Amino acid sequence: MAIITSAFFSSMSFAGLFSGSLFQRFGMRQVGVTGGILYFLGTGMQLFATSTLHLIMAFSVVQGFAFGLMVPTCYTTFNHYFVKNRVMWMSFAQTLIGLGSMLYPIVMQKLMSWYGFRGCLLILTGLNAHAVFGMLVMHPVEWHMRRVPIQPEEQEELKELSPTVVIRVQPETPLKATREEPNFHTADPGARKLSHAEEQMLKVLSSRASSITSLGNWSGPVVVSDASPQMMHSLQTSRRPSTIAGASGAVAPAHATKKSWVRTIVDFLDLTLLKKPIFVNIVLGITFALYSDITFFTMQPVYLFELGYSRPDTATIIAIGAAADLASRIFLAITAVCIQVPSRYIYLAGAVFTVFARFAFNGITQFVGMACITAVIGFLRTWLHVPLPLVFADYLPKERFATGYGLFMFIQGNAMFLIGPIVGFIRDKTRDYIFVFHILNGFMILCAAPWVLEVLIVKFRRRNKIERNNVDHEDVDNQGRSAMVQ
Repeated sequence: MAIITSAFFSSMSFAGLFSGSLFQRFGMRQVGVTGGILYFLGTGMQLFATSTLHLIMAFSVVQGFAFGLMVPTCYTTFNHYFVKNRVMWMSFAQTLIGLGSMLYPIVMQKLMSWYGFRGCLLILTGLNAHAVFGMLVMHPVEWHMRRVPIQPEEQEELKELSPTVVIRVQPETPLKATREEPNFHTADPGARKLSHAEEQMLKVLSSRASSITSLGNWSGPVVVSDASPQMMHSLQTSRRPSTIAGASGAVAPAHATKKSWVRTIVDFLDLTLLKKPIFVNIVLGITFALYSDITFFTMQPVYLFELGYSRPDTATIIAIGAAADLASRIFLAITAVCIQVPSRYIYLAGAVFTVFARFAFNGITQFVGMACITAVIGFLRTWLHVPLPLVFADYLPKERFATGYGLFMFIQGNAMFLIGPIVGFIRDKTRDYIFVFHILNGFMILCAAPWVLEVLIVKFRRRNKIERNNVDHEDVDNQGRSAMVQ
């Protein structure tokens, strides 16, 4: 069972890693439908399984890979459709998932008692076939956009906000970004000059990547004169097509130079996201928190048996935790209507409060106290699962969400695959569940502590930047007054 489950998560993580690139090449809906078909076929293949190897191939490899394609499809589609009140709508969706997770084991147990193992699998194959129809309704959001007429005044404003930008580059310009700020000029000498705010916007856009290709985020046309071969290669790999003008001023297509295989992999998987410290902090934090949460609730029933609880009492405590989880999903959906809190702050609060609740859990042995603390931890568990995809949606732009979430799935799946056996070995050797729970709480702290530190650093830097800007404005005002006096 451990090998089958670990192989499932590993296969799912590899599928998630490639999902973003597959979306760009084949389309999100097509990839999702492929995942639905594979998920249905994987369940059907288990009907004929007669050994563990057959189950690994059918369940772990085929269904795991299919699940890794469907999850990014669902979350990316959700991210495209819902811009406002994401927490509320995700909470509603997760509430339905919570109801299903409570009813599904009961239904499967009844079906197995009525029809046997393979008869139950046959019915489950039919149920999982609905995954294909679920992926078919993942329409691109553009299909349902309405055409709104633009007034002449708005059209003039759009034209003014999209000037043509010229970036003069020497032939020996390296591919890597320099520390000097770019100088932006309009192509037409008679055209409107860029305002200070627009120049700052272009400077921010140009600093988001390690090359000039980050200007693909700019909405206006880009003209590069005297471009070097490296620059042509960089613009060819940009996500938005640009225009290359030679020394004579004639427009010609860019000729991309041959990329190294390392650069090809980096571009294909969008591994440049790993250069962003905040993204890495988000991925590692959620990875540690998820592992701690999943392992804790997996070990809790065994720990209760070790304390001498009967099966009915253990089932009652687990049911109380599941009911609290469901109530928390409903509570989060209702409160999100009135109070708008960033998803990452919700996740951080869940991690911090869970750390304190786990410490209290380790000192409780009585039934009433165990039921109460399990309800508290179950209530907080929602704060770790519902906002999870929204944390990435709030940080990443829409075009990079799929690749960013795929990288997270890959790192998280393989981290669980590596850390799980180590913690299991410690538990088997020591047979001390309290010690293992402290280790799991340490993983939760590895999520909360770096996130709190990041929040403090970002706020400190932002405050210093505001203070410097205020000082600069005061200096300018003082110089202006001095000039007026003179």
